[in-house]
Amino acid sequence: MKKDQQNLVARPPVVVIMGHIDHGKSTLLDYIRKTNIVAGEAGGITQHVGAYQAEHISSDGVKHPITFLDTPGHEAFCNIRERGAKAADIAILIVSAEDGVKPQTIEALKNIQEQKMPYIVAITKIDKQNANVERTKQSLGENEIYVEGWGGNIPCVAISSVTGEGIPELLDLLILQAELEELMSDPKVPAEGTVIESTLDNRKGISATLLISDGTMKIGTFVVADGAYAPVRFIENFKGEKIETAGASMPVIVLGWTSMPPCGAQFRTVATKKLAEVAMEEFETLKRNTKNSATKSPSGAASKVNSPAGPTTDAPTIVSLPLVLKADVIGSLEGVKFELAKIKHDRVQIKIVSEGIGEINENDIKSAQGDPNIIILGFNAEPDKKAVALIERASTPIQVQNFKIIYELSQFVRETLLSKVPKVYVEEVTGRAKIIAVFSKDRDRQVVGGKVQEGQLETGASVKIVRREAEIGRGLIRELQQQKKRVTEVREGFEFGSLIESKFEIAAGDKVEVVRMVEKS
Repeated sequence: MKKDQQNLVARPPVVVIMGHIDHGKSTLLDYIRKTNIVAGEAGGITQHVGAYQAEHISSDGVKHPITFLDTPGHEAFCNIRERGAKAADIAILIVSAEDGVKPQTIEALKNIQEQKMPYIVAITKIDKQNANVERTKQSLGENEIYVEGWGGNIPCVAISSVTGEGIPELLDLLILQAELEELMSDPKVPAEGTVIESTLDNRKGISATLLISDGTMKIGTFVVADGAYAPVRFIENFKGEKIETAGASMPVIVLGWTSMPPCGAQFRTVATKKLAEVAMEEFETLKRNTKNSATKSPSGAASKVNSPAGPTTDAPTIVSLPLVLKADVIGSLEGVKFELAKIKHDRVQIKIVSEGIGEINENDIKSAQGDPNIIILGFNAEPDKKAVALIERASTPIQVQNFKIIYELSQFVRETLLSKVPKVYVEEVTGRAKIIAVFSKDRDRQVVGGKVQEGQLETGASVKIVRREAEIGRGLIRELQQQKKRVTEVREGFEFGSLIESKFEIAAGDKVEVVRMVEKS
């Protein structure tokens, strides 16, 4: 979209807060929301919106709106962090003054650098007893993050989200950086931007959180994102308040989508439903063409995949763990699938039967009724009323688990998977003896004498008969004698007499090995 230079105006910066889990990202946002929220309190903020707008009054008394994107620190949500980095103008890299640089700190920095985005380092938790700002700066330098005063030019500020120390300075730095970036938008063009998050509500339908990068969104237009569109009947700001228009850098919520718009997709607004449908058709056509070209070989012929004629007989038995996944928002579902992909076993395979957004519903329960092994896993997704009724009436128990913490979900799946691992048994040699003499043979019953070389022999034990290091047959110890007295076992170093039952003839010089089946760990 071409911008008219005469219409360009400065727009608020979009700031993404990134860093390692539990380094203080959400605590910083909580403090900013509590003290600097535009138009008063931020009551009823939905935690999954992930985008908030605050207002900072600089030292010269000017009000500056700033949009913040919160990103989870857990490694499972790497896709959300990448989307946050792409949608933002400036990043705050959070580093704890207690812990220094951690794995997700490095991953966050990589995302920031890939987007070639300016960033500010915020050293958090300086109010803690174990905080050491200088040691943290050293840790940053060791990981090639060179802040001001330590051989680099990256702005750095030490803050406490408990006392508020350093936060005004951090916000001042953000405003200064935004001015240097010369962030502009044209308020007279239709709005465009990025889909931050999308979710399904059984009462309201599909809703999406959008971050406007340019233009103005108005009621009565239509929003299009990939293969989905929604009429803009009303616009909600990040606090859930209905507003008439929304400008650049504003996070807004639009309801009534025809299907779930993908997170990270670019959206644009059009004037009519007809134009929205045309845009959808163009996207679907492009998608089909891309798919068709991907399935063609370089010569133009469709590529073939050679499948095996049948299952190999020597392959280990693989048991499946079937799961139905439901999550509150797409970002959560991505995080759950990321965690599940790390849980692997050579004899049990996780099989995702279906996945979706919203409450656990009637269709999910019916899927589980077809297979008693299916587990319905909800992440911040409880069963709705119809689902609860079906669960209560089910003739066989339906396994439904809901989690609010991703660690607990992955731990449950890991333990469940291990419980389904088929037991594997291996032979273990517990005793070995050399046959010195054969005294008699009556059909398959042979009386022999020998000496235990390792372990022990026991009455009733199975034995391998070994001749010149090769097994020639199997047998069973029916009776043991030691010094002409009947015993139940003979230990290493002692001679014995034994009645062994075997179809294979034992000779002097042979060895017998006591074997038993044990479960392989």
